[in-house]
Amino acid sequence: MDDDSSGRIVAALSAWIRGAPPGARLPSTRTLAAEHRASPVTVQQALRTLVAQGLVETRPGVGTFVRAVRATRPADHAWQTSALGPARSDLAGLPTALRGTPPDAIALHAGYPDRDLLPERLVRSALTRAARSDAGLGRSPTAGLPELQAWFAGQLATHTPGHLTPPAPAEVIVVPGSQSGLSSVFRSVVTAGQVLLTESPTYWGAIRAASHAGVRLVPVAAGPDGPDPAQLDRAFAETGARAFYAQPHYANPTGAQWSAALGAQVLEVVRAHDAFLVEDDWAHEFGITSTPSPLAAQDDGGHVIYLRSLTKSVSPALRVAAVVARGPARARLLADQAAESMYVSGLLQAAAVDVVTHPGWRTHLRGLRDQLRTRRDLLADALREHVPSAHLEHLPPGGLNLWVRLPDDTDVEALVVECGRAGVAVAAGTEWFPAEAPAPYLRLSFSGPHPAAYPEAARLLERSLGVARG
Repeated sequence: MDDDSSGRIVAALSAWIRGAPPGARLPSTRTLAAEHRASPVTVQQALRTLVAQGLVETRPGVGTFVRAVRATRPADHAWQTSALGPARSDLAGLPTALRGTPPDAIALHAGYPDRDLLPERLVRSALTRAARSDAGLGRSPTAGLPELQAWFAGQLATHTPGHLTPPAPAEVIVVPGSQSGLSSVFRSVVTAGQVLLTESPTYWGAIRAASHAGVRLVPVAAGPDGPDPAQLDRAFAETGARAFYAQPHYANPTGAQWSAALGAQVLEVVRAHDAFLVEDDWAHEFGITSTPSPLAAQDDGGHVIYLRSLTKSVSPALRVAAVVARGPARARLLADQAAESMYVSGLLQAAAVDVVTHPGWRTHLRGLRDQLRTRRDLLADALREHVPSAHLEHLPPGGLNLWVRLPDDTDVEALVVECGRAGVAVAAGTEWFPAEAPAPYLRLSFSGPHPAAYPEAARLLERSLGVARG
């Protein structure tokens, strides 16, 4: 029998239970199967649902009984107030990109691609094969499965010029998502109390990871084309910083991509100050009108610490990423990961390798480029037509988001609330600034579900904007 039959039995028994006294015994499985014309398996499924809901309890060898209602009292957790001490205001609340929305809302806030943009068939098949292999039972090496290390290293090697040495697989550390990798870098390479330079605006997760690690962030303004190398050089000189965090390709939230010339200038500044560039290549697979070439491939002196994640491009359920580092920095990162997470699930690593080495992966990426272009253009056109006062600073050549500047008199927090009431989830740009935001912005994702609703979302945004501006 199907789930509908089980649900029908649950509904009928729930009604019966409401009129039965505590401790009343339910009819036997055989009796219920005959009464509801269902199989014993379907009846057992319904009974398990009632147990999970706390309506009945089973007594092995005896039967199933209506659960007695226990008297409850409010729990007293006041003692934790003194034990925990003051809350960290910089880490309060759940970031907008991780918040859920009602099923009927138009989601323009999320940081993860919709299922339609994922290689679902490849992932399901890979997980099945991985579960049948030894990867489902054993412990993987702390630095990662050798075949996954080799794949990440090989990806960089394809971009490495002939006169430079490409990274070796042993210089790759597999981590449980890029957020974990960022935290390791900030803890073990930058270290607490030290300065980290960062683009502004920048990824909210990097801001939180730095704060959690006790690292002091100093912003360097970055426009649609990236940061000014002269300003970066000045920031290094004034702060004594030894690291710069950046997203050279399809930056979150702006979608900016550095030119090859700018990348070379930034590397020159970093080397001149004996510093690190922490390159977050989070959107490597999300090129639309361009193809990224990592800066890590242009440096074999150990100045670039490179992060690349498969979480967004393969599946949010496969939290697998890599940090590529050379020299003593790699040893420090590996020690930090061993203390933090010990190792990444071999099952997830095996599935990830299966997906990215499958012939269908390249086919999927070609189709993904076209899908992202269609979605990006649809949302951008809707904004131009229906929200004329909003300014799209540039059309990003890749990534998942549009960075939209609002009129200066906009109360952006009030706008987010008003949009939510109207059924549109948006993200305030303030979360992406390590210091004060210079103007009101929204980050709007074009990778969420129901792209056909983008024009309606833009109309609702314009209406909400009018309310927020008074």
